[in-house]
Amino acid sequence: MSLTTTALWEEFGQRLGGFIRKRVDDPQDAEDLLQEVFLKIHTRLHTLEQEERVLPWIYTIARNTILDYYRARRPTDPLPEDLAEEPEPLEAEPEARLAAGLQRMIQTCLPGDYQEALLLTEIQGMKQTELAEKLGLSVSGAKSRVQRGRVLLHQALTDCCQFHFDRTGQIIDYYPHTAECACGQC
Repeated sequence: MSLTTTALWEEFGQRLGGFIRKRVDDPQDAEDLLQEVFLKIHTRLHTLEQEERVLPWIYTIARNTILDYYRARRPTDPLPEDLAEEPEPLEAEPEARLAAGLQRMIQTCLPGDYQEALLLTEIQGMKQTELAEKLGLSVSGAKSRVQRGRVLLHQALTDCCQFHFDRTGQIIDYYPHTAECACGQC
């Protein structure tokens, strides 16, 4: 069989029409969809790479065209009047709530040398090499100070709160151990 639109229409037109009519109630719409399917076949026939796969290719076009037909008919709800208004603030994510009190916790729970190291690197974003230069330390000394500060901060956080993580290690939520122990206060 030569792959031309005319040859495909003669070979598959009747079966494809029945396929569409089984899925679309309105006979006129079914006929329009059949014409649309063959228009797509005609404009895309050059993209068919394997002639022996022409039948699945045609039925894929037909199924997608029927799906598009039903999607277009789906009723749309009008947009709400208050869509442009400012949304109500959502409760902060656990990480955001925790981060809000983290600087205060660093300042109140850690010894001075570690406070300065973590505030400069973790809060202000200073590189550890810059920290070493600013504090007159070796780079390895600055890295050690930051690392020890992180360990002390971790200990303060775990003493203060119970954390819940998902399977990827992300914080899902956290709860203070006691009422007076909220993150940001030691």
